[in-house]
Amino acid sequence: MSKKIVTFYLFVILLSVNVVAQQKEFTGNPDTAFKVARELAFNKHRKQAQDTLLLILTKYPTYNDVRAFLASTYSWDGDYDKARKEFMKVLHNDADRKTTWVAAINNELWSESPFKALELATDALKYFPKDDEILLLKAKAQENSKNPEDALTIVNQVIINNPKNNKALEYKKGLINALSYNTIGLKTSIDFYSEVFDPMQLHTLKYSRQTKYGSVIAKMNFSRRFQENGTQFEIDLYPKIAKGLYAYLNIGFANTFLFPDVRYGAELYKSLPESFEISAGFRTLKYDTTTNIYTSSLGWYTGNSYWAFRVYITPNDNGSSKSGTLNYRKYRSDANNYFSASIGMGYSPEIDRFNFNGNENTIVKLNSQKINGGYYFSSKNNKNLWGSSFGITHQEISFDLGNYFWIYSLSLSWELKFR
Repeated sequence: MSKKIVTFYLFVILLSVNVVAQQKEFTGNPDTAFKVARELAFNKHRKQAQDTLLLILTKYPTYNDVRAFLASTYSWDGDYDKARKEFMKVLHNDADRKTTWVAAINNELWSESPFKALELATDALKYFPKDDEILLLKAKAQENSKNPEDALTIVNQVIINNPKNNKALEYKKGLINALSYNTIGLKTSIDFYSEVFDPMQLHTLKYSRQTKYGSVIAKMNFSRRFQENGTQFEIDLYPKIAKGLYAYLNIGFANTFLFPDVRYGAELYKSLPESFEISAGFRTLKYDTTTNIYTSSLGWYTGNSYWAFRVYITPNDNGSSKSGTLNYRKYRSDANNYFSASIGMGYSPEIDRFNFNGNENTIVKLNSQKINGGYYFSSKNNKNLWGSSFGITHQEISFDLGNYFWIYSLSLSWELKFR
């Protein structure tokens, strides 16, 4: 249909509605007026449609199709209380209306009232036992009520009844992924130097557990540098403090010069309006002497992208060393699938884990520039996660200031999520 014809058609509809709206009591054909109201609603004239529907109901209060559609328009507009009232009137008149039950349950889910949605779904199943669509809505209500295990039980019931229900099969994958609170992982990194040093290796074995209080991560780091081997043990905590506020806590121990004898740190993260996030904290590294590093970041989520800028400030006897890194992530299907890129300037012993050997004041003031890119993806069932990254660093030599070498870094990672 051409644009001119559509415009003319809408003009005729609006004209007829204006005439109807001037009436105090409906006198026309209810079926014709209902058709007009639907056309208005689907063509972004929601208010005129609702006025027409209300007028029809002044004379035909039990016209359930009209009242149910009116309730749906309220729900689309976010007027969930109005929608709830009209849906209940329809179901009181005629409870044998599956589409109305489905719309009413969705209204509660959209209004973030999962317990009301669960109650409605339970009532609906009395009239439509074992109905796949209503069962999946009940599962969603259970999930939104923080009962994902119960949701999975309902979804499994749907699959038993209908093994080819693709919606249920996909929903089950998502629930199992959400219920996979445990993760084991392995990451291996190697740095190749253009001169002076042999390749340096860092391997990390980790186990993480998601809890209602936040996540806990235990790590064992194994390093081979300067033809020596060393091991470090770390624990990271991400406790939830309040809505939009969480923390990062870290402590690590080692008995080798390849790592600090003790390292610990803390940082607070706070969500801000417009999808921004800020943080501030510190890291402490204890070798022969103690180095304190102060850090802060600003992050921004926009669409499927994430930007973050982080700075490190390391005070020392000769002033302060400063470094900064800009990170970018482009997400695909979810948080496990993304491309990353970063650029940075300055040396920080927090991210450039180098042994000091009593030369702290020199090393923390090294000049350095770096660039890095990575790609991270998951298996179809989201149980296996893989990642790879490659970076190039142009860094000043600590024992030959003013001269630089190149560092080529490669890392590969794998994680397995399980219940």
